[in-house]
Amino acid sequence: MSSTDAGSDRLAGLLAEHRELEAELADPAVHADAARARRLGRRYAQLAPVVETSRALDAATDDLATARELGAEDPSFAREAEHLQATVTELTARLTELLLPKDPDDDKDVILEIKAGEGGAESALFAGDLLRMYLRYAERRGWATEVLDAVPAELGGYKDVAVAIKSRLPGGDDGAGVFARLKFEAGVHRVQRVPVTESQGRIHTSAVGVLVLPEAEDVDVSVDPNDLRIDVFRSSGPGGQSVNTTDSAVRITHLPTGIVVSSQNEKSQLQNRESALRVLRSRLLAAAREEAAATASDQRRSQVRTVDRSERVRTYNFPESRLSDHRVGFKAHNLDQVLDGDLDPVLDALSAAATAELLAAGS
Repeated sequence: MSSTDAGSDRLAGLLAEHRELEAELADPAVHADAARARRLGRRYAQLAPVVETSRALDAATDDLATARELGAEDPSFAREAEHLQATVTELTARLTELLLPKDPDDDKDVILEIKAGEGGAESALFAGDLLRMYLRYAERRGWATEVLDAVPAELGGYKDVAVAIKSRLPGGDDGAGVFARLKFEAGVHRVQRVPVTESQGRIHTSAVGVLVLPEAEDVDVSVDPNDLRIDVFRSSGPGGQSVNTTDSAVRITHLPTGIVVSSQNEKSQLQNRESALRVLRSRLLAAAREEAAATASDQRRSQVRTVDRSERVRTYNFPESRLSDHRVGFKAHNLDQVLDGDLDPVLDALSAAATAELLAAGS
């Protein structure tokens, strides 16, 4: 089967799925199950760009055929035919991109973890800077954020922090999920600057690890309570009286895999338990997907093997106000704006490179 035939079959399947979803969502009984309705609505919104582009392409193709017929009798229609041909070409390319195989997690929300690495106190301070950058970016996109757990460092910043980032609309505010956008942030981020603790003005290099996990829903991962060991302990670091003087912090160990997660950010043990379970489910989902993909290819390796400066995917150079993404050769000289959440240019470059790679593989 040619790639054209495969694309036509995939389009037909997606259009049929869209019609089925439309019928299901029109049934009031479906909305009695909020989780199911949300899942169907998310998928429906995800398919909308494919349907809209396909309809626009069909209309433009019909108009082009009419213009060419009329142009055979009246040369004045030749210019209109040229314009319509350009539109058809553009819409065909757009539809081809939309029909590319998608990461099954693209429409999911995200649990993003930031971990200080090489560089000591300076690394922890930069982890705090990255947290603010992602929170500001989420704010720009209209996404909701929730800090699930944070381990502050003595001199500021964080040793470890986990934040949930969620789209307020099904499928994302632009038809794409949060994971589709933020998955490119996974890896080691290197910073070069003069630390506030440096008295002689020397530039130091530190590293921070970023993990981007698709947030698992209950239907994605089933966690057997018998597989969990739950320990409680007293929270540490800044906080109110109840945070620091009661055993409200929770540590959960998943015995079959040895994955350990903890949460101490909330005041109640119940809230911390739920936050820790959210992180655990997402880690289990990511581990299962990575294990499955590893049997077919080596593309999905651990996002951060070690938080080592040599493993970096991106460098933030403060003296030159330069951001460099080493995967696609992207450079920008507006570091202040980037750290204030202006991430779209570098994410656009990474997304375009991923799309080009898929197109090349399918050609």
